[in-house]
Amino acid sequence: QVQLVESGGGLVQPGGSLRLSCVASGTIFSVIDMGWYRQAPGRERELVADINPGGRTIYADSVKGRFTISRDNAKMTVTLQMNSLKPEDTAVYYCKANIIRYSSDRFRDYWGQGTQVTVSS
Repeated sequence: QVQLVESGGGLVQPGGSLRLSCVASGTIFSVIDMGWYRQAPGRERELVADINPGGRTIYADSVKGRFTISRDNAKMTVTLQMNSLKPEDTAVYYCKANIIRYSSDRFRDYWGQGTQVTVSS
């Protein structure tokens, strides 16, 4: 079994900050890319940010300069620091990881259960 467990969501005022964390656990040989996605009501799930084991990052244009993704490879964790939050950032945020469970396996995607982020005054 592999689990991704997120934490850190909540309610924040516009201009505020939140920090999301996600930890992978279970039978894991290697974790490749880790990232955060979000889904607002009535909209498709979209990429927010992604980071590979070497630290190369990708950000959605809408969050560049405001959000920062980081990871700890030894602890199999990924963190999303969100600053200058806007109402349009309101969504359920999901952690995703490409994980190889055994050395002979190919990687597959695993998702967390999601955490709600609400930006409102």
